[in-house]
Amino acid sequence: MKRLLLTAICCSLAVSLFAQTSTKTIAVKGIAIDSVTNKPLDFVTITIVDMETKKPVKSNLTKQDGSFEIKGLMPKTYQLSLIYVGYQTKILTVKGINDINVGKVLLSPSNSQLKEVSVSALKPLMKQEVDRISYDVQADPESKSLTALDMMRKVPLLSVDANDNIKLRGDGNYKILLNGKESAIMARNPSDVLKAMPGTNIIKIEVITTPPAKYDAEGLAGIINIITQKNGDQGYNGSINTNYNTVFGYRVNLNTTVKQGKFGFNGFIGQGTRPMRASDFDNKTTFITQPSGLFQNGNRGNGGSNLYASTELSYEIDSLNLLTGTFNNYNNTGNNANNQFTQLFNAANTLTQAYNVNNSGNNKSHGMDLGLNYQLGFKNHKDQLLTVSYKYSNSNNKQFSNVITNQTGVANYRQNNDAGTKEYTTQVDYIQPAKVLTVEAGGKMILRNNFSNFSNDVQNSSGIYLTDASQTNNFTYRQDVYSIYNSYTLKFTKWVFKGGLRFENTNIGAEFTSAAAGVLDRSYHNLVPSFSAQRILKNSSVTFGFTQRIQRPGIYQLNPFSDRSNPLYINMGNPDLRPAVNNNFELSYGNFNKGSINISTNYSFSNNTIENVATVNGNVTTQTFANVGKNKRLGLDVSVNYPITKRMNININTELLQVWLDGFYNGKLYTNSGQQGHVFTNGSYKFDNGYRIGLNIGFDSRYVLLQGRDNYWLGGGASITKELWKGKGSVNVNFNNPYKKFIKLDFITKTNDFETYSSNLNYFRTIGFNFSYKFGKLNAQIKKNQRGINNDDAAGGRGN
Repeated sequence: MKRLLLTAICCSLAVSLFAQTSTKTIAVKGIAIDSVTNKPLDFVTITIVDMETKKPVKSNLTKQDGSFEIKGLMPKTYQLSLIYVGYQTKILTVKGINDINVGKVLLSPSNSQLKEVSVSALKPLMKQEVDRISYDVQADPESKSLTALDMMRKVPLLSVDANDNIKLRGDGNYKILLNGKESAIMARNPSDVLKAMPGTNIIKIEVITTPPAKYDAEGLAGIINIITQKNGDQGYNGSINTNYNTVFGYRVNLNTTVKQGKFGFNGFIGQGTRPMRASDFDNKTTFITQPSGLFQNGNRGNGGSNLYASTELSYEIDSLNLLTGTFNNYNNTGNNANNQFTQLFNAANTLTQAYNVNNSGNNKSHGMDLGLNYQLGFKNHKDQLLTVSYKYSNSNNKQFSNVITNQTGVANYRQNNDAGTKEYTTQVDYIQPAKVLTVEAGGKMILRNNFSNFSNDVQNSSGIYLTDASQTNNFTYRQDVYSIYNSYTLKFTKWVFKGGLRFENTNIGAEFTSAAAGVLDRSYHNLVPSFSAQRILKNSSVTFGFTQRIQRPGIYQLNPFSDRSNPLYINMGNPDLRPAVNNNFELSYGNFNKGSINISTNYSFSNNTIENVATVNGNVTTQTFANVGKNKRLGLDVSVNYPITKRMNININTELLQVWLDGFYNGKLYTNSGQQGHVFTNGSYKFDNGYRIGLNIGFDSRYVLLQGRDNYWLGGGASITKELWKGKGSVNVNFNNPYKKFIKLDFITKTNDFETYSSNLNYFRTIGFNFSYKFGKLNAQIKKNQRGINNDDAAGGRGN
């Protein structure tokens, strides 16, 4: 009955949208002609821009005979642009109260070198460059109603699983940057921030699979660079976005840009609150070496709030000297409550123990960046730049758990862990461009101090909590990285080459206040090459890349704090982790005729990778990290963006991987292999009266782990958007997974000693309401520094 009712509602909405009346409209038509050969040009992009609002109105492609016709325009003044790869853009002004025929429009071949290849009609959604592929979020109309995390699902090579973990080619070992720089607000769990941030905050998302030498060498799979709204003008503008979701609560976001004379300011601030919601879970472990069994079931609840802000100030001393300052801040508070019932069985499957454990707790996370950049230009060449940058970053996470149990012989206890990182970074970059060759060079110093102060207090028979010295310690981990790089870019009419070398020297030291825990002191160095090449064709390109990447452990993987919030399933880090090196080859092809298609294949291999591993001691399972993995991956990615009609568009993002894993841990060999992948597709239809409807379906398979497999995810949704006040405002309603309140996520861990099956029920059905409004007027650009600090050299931890 619910499905029939929902279907009837959707049909009624669709009928009402189609039934909207229309006013008198005009059409603009003509023919695109090559000025040299005098032959018609097909697949030329035709764009109509409103002269008053300066916003795109419609676009289309020319037919095989070069002709084009754009209908449904209101009688007013427009800018008509004809855009074609390898030709100079033609811009005409058209105005009339009746249909307009501009006749033959001559396009002249361009002699300038092509810097990048656009891979979409209208405003390009995707762009393929020699070392990266990017997704233009601002060109996607659904960015007004979706969160930044939802937009990630549409980006080629990226996927988001049911637990909102972001993957790059199915791998969580990447680095995520904000505006080309590592940011403390993304340090702990970027999906939390992106879930609270509207898509309209983001300009584009870059996936850098062959990072050039100027980037730090960390991130096995590559780099994700999120570029937020930055371009501002003389005057001011801004936007406000509000959202309410039936599961995730509300969020509000304000984005502002101000430009006055030589001073400029831009930034955004947002807040979100998630109500406490609980769902069921169960764990079942079968012990093989010492035959017995363990079964747990119960419910978990969590909620909280977050506040984030990002700002940038600029001062143009003169045309050659620029100062910019940045400030980012993120605060998160969370509460959780877990109730679980535990049963223990012997080899005969007879119940031997049964008891309850209640765990309540909270956590507070904070991240902050302060940066200063000085950029010097040169009179002889506007693109010749020298940049000196400094940044201070501070991030920390405080956890508290209160565990109460009625298990015989086991006392109640409390856990505290205060962990974090402080970074001091200095960097110098120089770029020397020429007609064909561009040379880049620079140096960098990162002084990184990690810490973790943890304690465990146990309740005695008098009800007093006393500190357990065996589970209390202060851990410090110092990591200093010194690096220099040199890279070269060659740009010809049909070819682009990019290559370079980066040398990194790393000194590390770890220390415990407890002398028995020991001291760690070591250093190592790496020479990291990168090379990429692109062959530009008429409407397509072929790209090849090779790079080496380093995975250094982050504080959340190193932290020896033993999380015993579930006493029988313990999580902890490993301070003795070492870095791993990954070799990656990729070959991609992009065709940019009508719509776009990008096909890429890649192969990577690495030894001694950091893997999540589990062991058992009695009936207690401990999960940690270890350098045990040999990891090989062969993958195929396909991304398609195709305009079925001028009103209807479809986007498909899919990936298939073959994975091989093997490694020794505690003297035992573990091997696993198999296929994994994802597919996400969405379609949209736009009506003349400002309405837009969208549908999406996504699937994320089980991923191959060294000791098992994780969960799969299948879901979909629909949305309806209405633009208001000539595009300045919009309202949106979206439905996700309407037929199912919960989704069951299960995980399988299998070794020769034990097998564990875990499942969680996550909230699945959601209904969201969005409202956004733009305000202000701008006239002149804010100048931005073109180089800056991007600390992308340390792994993000469990959540990343």
